[in-house]
Amino acid sequence: MPAALVAAGVAAFLGVASEVWEGEARRFDERVLLALRDPANLSDPLGPRWLEEAMRDLSGMGSGWTVMLLTLSTVGFLLIRRRRSTAAVIATTVTGGLLLCQALKHAFARPRPELVPHGSFVYTSSFPSGHAAMSAVTFLTLAALLAEGEPTRLSRVYLLSLAVLLTLGVGFSRVYLGVHYPSDVLAGWIFGATWSAACWFAVRRWSRSEQGPCEKARDLR
Repeated sequence: MPAALVAAGVAAFLGVASEVWEGEARRFDERVLLALRDPANLSDPLGPRWLEEAMRDLSGMGSGWTVMLLTLSTVGFLLIRRRRSTAAVIATTVTGGLLLCQALKHAFARPRPELVPHGSFVYTSSFPSGHAAMSAVTFLTLAALLAEGEPTRLSRVYLLSLAVLLTLGVGFSRVYLGVHYPSDVLAGWIFGATWSAACWFAVRRWSRSEQGPCEKARDLR
């Protein structure tokens, strides 16, 4: 089952990438970008001024600096608590995801949208969205690790739901600000979720083969 889920994620990413590469996603991307703008003034996103500012703040939660600061802070805390295995899992998953995402950006080299003015500074190519990808990698991985030690189903569902909502919010903010096509964000979400799941499944499989039940439970707590 885990392998099938990861394979499905890879297939979904390749499907979106194929649509982007062949130009099939262009019409949909442009329609969504224009739908979020005032037709009389494409530099003005729909909604009040505070919404645009809120979207910038939300977008910042998926930036490389925010992700790395959150990761380093979490890893440092786990090392203090002597939970070295968990710290290594988080550091490896986030760092590996960041490097792989940058490699994909370089490989596709898709230009940023020029249909509407950008509401935020950008420095890299467009596909896949790094903010969407890294928020998925970071938030979903942290939520999964935290949920593992929670005693109730409600608390586990809450943590995972919060991670999903934050990830979706970051991705939407990138489209709203006009710095990414919707297909960039969709690919970023798929990549991030698949990478996080693949790393998580790999760690759990390794833990079951290397540790006894008591040791495994203690390490993930």
